[in-house]
Amino acid sequence: MSYPAAFDVETPDRMANWRPLVQWLMALPHVLVMYVLGIVGFVVAVVSWFSIVFTGKLSESLAATQSMVLRYSMRTTAFAGFLHEEFPPFDFTSSTSEPGGTPVTVDFTPALENRNRLTVALRIFWLIPAAIFGAIVLFVAEILWFLAFFAVLFTGSWPEGLRDFVVKALRINVRVNAYGALLTDEYPPFALD
Repeated sequence: MSYPAAFDVETPDRMANWRPLVQWLMALPHVLVMYVLGIVGFVVAVVSWFSIVFTGKLSESLAATQSMVLRYSMRTTAFAGFLHEEFPPFDFTSSTSEPGGTPVTVDFTPALENRNRLTVALRIFWLIPAAIFGAIVLFVAEILWFLAFFAVLFTGSWPEGLRDFVVKALRINVRVNAYGALLTDEYPPFALD
C-alpha cells in the first residue's frame, strides 16, 4: 500500500550548465508566494485540528487548500533546487489530486471521514520522531544538493545517485508535512522509498 502523499519530479538528462547559478534567483517570486502560503497553511492546519478533534471529519475544502499549499511549496523547492528547468506556474488550484502541467507531481489522498481524534489532538507530539528523521535525511540531501550544484555546473547533468537521494528526501518531506498538516492519520514511514 502506498502512502497517501506522493512526490516525484522528472529531471531531464541534460540541463544548461548555468542553471544552478541563477535558478534560485529566478525562483524568488515563488519563494515570496510560498512564504505567504505557509502562513495560510498554518491557519488551515489550526482550523483543521479543531474541525477533526470536535467532529472527527476534515472538510474537503480544507484538505484541498492544504494540498495546494504543500504542492506549491514542493514545486518551488524543486525548481529552486534545479531539479528541472521549467518555470513553475503561479497555480493556486485547490485540489488534492495533481492538476498536472509541470515536471513535479505532488498528489494527496486525504482522510476526510472517521479520523482518529486522539492522534489528531496529540499530533504535535506524534510528529516529533518523524520530523527528526525527516530533518536528518533532508540535511544529508542538502549536502548532496551542494555536490550536485558543481556536477550540474560542470557536466550539465545530475548524477543519478545524488538525484535519487534528493528526490527521496523531498518525498519524505512531503509525507511528514502531509501528516503534520492533518491530511492523513497514517504515520509517515521511516524509509527512503
